[in-house]
Amino acid sequence: MKTGKELILATKPFAKEIRSESWKHTIVAFVLLLSFLFGTLLLPGFLPKLLCSIGAGLMVIRTFIIYHDYLHHSILNKSPLARVIFSIFGVYTLAPVSIWKRSHDYHHKHNSKLFSASIGSYPIATKKKFLSMTARERRAYLATRHPITMLFGYITMFVIGMCLNSFLSSPRKHWDSLLALLLHLTASVLLFYFGGWQAWFLTAFLPFFLAFSVGAYLFYAQHNFPGVTFSSNTEWTYESAALESSSFMVMGPVLNWITANIGYHHIHHINARIPFYRLPEVMAAIPELQQAKRTSLSPRDMKKCIKLKVWDPERNQLIPLTLVNR
Repeated sequence: MKTGKELILATKPFAKEIRSESWKHTIVAFVLLLSFLFGTLLLPGFLPKLLCSIGAGLMVIRTFIIYHDYLHHSILNKSPLARVIFSIFGVYTLAPVSIWKRSHDYHHKHNSKLFSASIGSYPIATKKKFLSMTARERRAYLATRHPITMLFGYITMFVIGMCLNSFLSSPRKHWDSLLALLLHLTASVLLFYFGGWQAWFLTAFLPFFLAFSVGAYLFYAQHNFPGVTFSSNTEWTYESAALESSSFMVMGPVLNWITANIGYHHIHHINARIPFYRLPEVMAAIPELQQAKRTSLSPRDMKKCIKLKVWDPERNQLIPLTLVNR
């Protein structure tokens, strides 16, 4: 059985893109996204427009994960055209390159560490830390992990977190966050003024609301699920964080396509240079990766994940609030 660095090395042959495949997936994603967005404006009747709006939201999810792969240098690396396309897309989705890459790279290097900053991750408190918090601190901590915060990820995580907070923290480094926010607000106002509430709602609001709420939950459940492991900084290793603290989210072929295989998250954390379209191939080829901790988008599994709030070192479990005082 391969473990540790040996397992990481076993994935190395798959960390090579097929350039034509990368471009094919990128072009198709952008063409579909733009087609749906134009459909929300040009098609007659509310129902066709609504269906296009939902389609646009789903394509924002897929295109965002392709963008995420590009910033991991797993696809289209060193392509000037791709750099322009994805830089524009990052601004469009309120996740400009400067802040997304910095926060997400930090997440990969520190995922599941108990005593590190919660940059790019949901914060996690130990039982001892949680019990020592003031009532106000507890409310703030629980609010960041609340399902309503995920549902309104468009505002909480992207408008405020990615754009506003990043710019205020470092204006020179994250000037593109302010640019993204200003362009987004300007486009929304113009759509509302010239097209009315329907154009604004279907073209500017609903696609982002849908995409970011789904994305916020996916990111949460891939690192906050029954059986997840968190470690002290001294005991932490990259490979154990990937296999023990990142889930394999079981989905059907349609959802796997929409989410660009992000459900194979444990493999992505083992080697982020593997293109998203090769992740199923890696899992099929390496038996050790087939033993991943699993969750799904079933209501039952979602409820289990959302209930988890605090890390209990004695139980070696992420526990719900009902067990904190026991």
